Amino acid sequence: MHQVDHARREALKQGSATAIFGLFVAAGLVRPGTAHAAWNQAAFSAKTVDAVVKGLGGASTAPTKDVNWGSTPEIAENGAVVPVSVTSNVPKTESISILVEKNPNALAATFTIPAGTDPTVSTRVKMGETSQVHALIKADGKYLVATREIKVTLGGCGG
Repeated sequence: MHQVDHARREALKQGSATAIFGLFVAAGLVRPGTAHAAWNQAAFSAKTVDAVVKGLGGASTAPTKDVNWGSTPEIAENGAVVPVSVTSNVPKTESISILVEKNPNALAATFTIPAGTDPTVSTRVKMGETSQVHALIKADGKYLVATREIKVTLGGCGG
């Protein structure tokens, strides 16, 4: 009996979510396909920093020191949830992307920064091992990169 109640609740939740989404579409607040519009297959499947930049439409990068890593740790005890915080001090920042060099796919996240917005992002990324983490800043049509190594400890016990 408990299994039936659980399945019924899940069906009701899914139905309610679908109905609410349908109302938003009908009201013109959301266009179908909007959620997938930002997906960039080439960039998110890239294995290297250079391939990510190419996938995002850039040709090359230049190093920058105009990035504040905020509360991003130098040592992460749990590679499954590594907090990354990036603030760009580069004028005209258009986007901030987080890349983890030794992950199977380098691009972990990308954020569009609307004009007049504080260019600060925070997220959590998964890291299988110690790696260089890159903040890729697109500003005024150019790509800049800042790098920080984050060490991932084994088993979350500092060893």
